[in-house]
Order: sequence, then C-alpha cells, then structure tokens
Amino acid sequence: MFSKACQYGIRAVIYICGESQKGNKVGAKQISEKTGVPEPFIAKILQDLARKKIIGSTKGPTGGFFVDGSHQELTLKQLVDAIDGEELFTGCSLGLENCSEANPCPLHGEIKQIRLSIVRMLTQKSIKEFAEEVEKGETVLSRMIQT
Repeated sequence: MFSKACQYGIRAVIYICGESQKGNKVGAKQISEKTGVPEPFIAKILQDLARKKIIGSTKGPTGGFFVDGSHQELTLKQLVDAIDGEELFTGCSLGLENCSEANPCPLHGEIKQIRLSIVRMLTQKSIKEFAEEVEKGETVLSRMIQT
C-alpha cells in the first residue's frame, strides 16, 4: 500500500521518537541498524523529512535526528503525505484523470470507503503513541530489534 520509502520512513520516525523520549538524538547508521533499513536510503528519507519539519536534526558531534514536542503529535497520515503525497488518498485507482464523484470510475465508490478506513487508521494515534507501543514491546519495527 505504501511505497518502500514510506514504509522505511514510518519505521525510522517511530524509532526516532522512542529514542527522543529517552533524551537521545540518533544518527542514520543507528536508525538503519535498529530498523533494518539500508543506511543510504534512510539517510536520504530523513533529510527530506527534516526539511519538511516532520523531524528535527542537528549537526555536529552531539547531533542527530530527533522528534520533539511539536513532532510527537503528528499522525502517520501526515508522515505518509510528506513522503508519498496525497495520491494514495485522492488519485483514481485506475489512473483516470477525470475520476470524481460526478464522473466516477468503476472502482470509485468501493475505493472511497477503503480510503476513509485507511485515513481513520492513520489518524487515530500519534507517532508518540506508536513509539510507546514499541517501547513496551507490544509492537516491533524490525526482526533485528532484540527485546
């Protein structure tokens, strides 16, 4: 459903949020190791997310990526929008240019209901809540993470 970049970005941001709650900033290498995401790919995604103010970053020996109070309440929908754009939620499933309520494609009505469910799911919890679930061991981000 999500692009590979979006999947990786979600995993990374949830991990960053968990580490930030402990007072830590983390680098791309550590994020890569803990989430099972290739380092060059995650570094590029994280730079883009920092530019878009989804996460914070600082340079230098004590630098790294972080999630602070303003970022913690973001939802996965906002994260998906930042990485994949709104196309998942607005584009025609058959790729038609003029698909709309007034001019629906054959899948329009069915997909509309599925999209509403996806949006609800992506907006029910904040990034902070997902990070807390991982910290408690209720969910995982990678098979590589040892509990």
